[in-house]
Amino acid sequence: MLRVIESGQSREFLNELFDRTTTDYKEIYKVVEGIIENVKKNGDDAVKEYTERFDGVKLDSIEVTGREIEEAVARVDSDLLETIRKSYNNIKDYHKRQLRESTTYKPNGKNIILGQLVNPIEKAGIYVPGGKAAYPSTVLMNAVPAKLAGVEEVIMITPPNKEGKIQDSILAAASISGVDRIFKVGGAQGIAALAYGTESIPKVFKITGPGNIYVAAAKKMVSDFVGIDMIAGPSEILVIADKSSNPRYIAADLISQAEHDEMAASILVTDSPSLIRNVNIELKKITDTLERKDIILKSLTTYGAAIHTNGLQESIDITNEIAPEHLEIATVNPFEDYKKIKNAGAIFLGNYTPEPVGDYFAGPNHTLPTSSTAKFSSPLSVDDFIKKTSLIYYSRDALEATKDDIIRFAENEGLTGHANSIKIRFE
Repeated sequence: MLRVIESGQSREFLNELFDRTTTDYKEIYKVVEGIIENVKKNGDDAVKEYTERFDGVKLDSIEVTGREIEEAVARVDSDLLETIRKSYNNIKDYHKRQLRESTTYKPNGKNIILGQLVNPIEKAGIYVPGGKAAYPSTVLMNAVPAKLAGVEEVIMITPPNKEGKIQDSILAAASISGVDRIFKVGGAQGIAALAYGTESIPKVFKITGPGNIYVAAAKKMVSDFVGIDMIAGPSEILVIADKSSNPRYIAADLISQAEHDEMAASILVTDSPSLIRNVNIELKKITDTLERKDIILKSLTTYGAAIHTNGLQESIDITNEIAPEHLEIATVNPFEDYKKIKNAGAIFLGNYTPEPVGDYFAGPNHTLPTSSTAKFSSPLSVDDFIKKTSLIYYSRDALEATKDDIIRFAENEGLTGHANSIKIRFE
């Protein structure tokens, strides 16, 4: 099931892993560029045209009405609705701790004021995959930090199904998390509509949320004009384990990511050969019982691997090089071992914290850096929905005390106009 790789021969696999997201976007860009230009030129008409072509439904109105939302919430199973509310509360409780305030200070007690103003982005657009698959958890993970940050208007877009409807649980999650307006639009046309605005869809200042390769390409293409969160690649999970680990738990967790799509990567890193053998046995047993068996098998055999190491430190070193989206530490002492991890999107500790706990319920965001970008990127957070402005004040005395240094810097860089703007105040 999982190919077994000795740590000394892991370079070829790592290269395959890193290269799996280097998609040739040339042809996709051509298609997406045409869609974006059409939406910029023709607005709602273009959006409706693409919705009919790609989603198979002709819509008179693309905005979800308040009545549609109320009826959807009423139809949602009461237990599921309560689960969504619990998840909302956990996500809100976690993300509210990320809030920051504007600050000012006076260095050295002089007549100088320096500071940083923190303001929310005024309008944010969130993209939620829809159609055949629907993800109310994605609504919560994007909308909750946006509203906590103080975003005045959160605009949600999501593709409709063949009946022109949005799944009830998605609308319920949007209602609970305070989304302001919802549109039955997906794909590159939806990203273009959020970036440039149409007659119905407001132009936003930042777009967040995952999507297919066309959505990713569209986000890249509009990123010079509007902010985006990240370009998400295929899902990843890496498990660091040792001989004490439960092979059935590990197999189940590797499968939880493999079922996403055939490009997902599920990796076991351990110094225990017996654990590798037992995990492979459990993988086969569990996979045979699941609906998405074909996708799981393709994912595990293509981008799955068990890397056999010479000890825990080597396991940690390989993990830091891979920088996985999801990292589970199933060792004897995970509370010490996690302190050595430098690069990971989210870390899950112990035998009873499987990755789906983070996907749906715990509170930390499930929008995570993929494809080794955890080396320099962070999970989606309140920070993605705020912007910071520097604040500077110098009194006359403060400027006079520092004017020679500033003039010296300016003249060294050949910018005499800069130097003159200082000199002129003391003539």
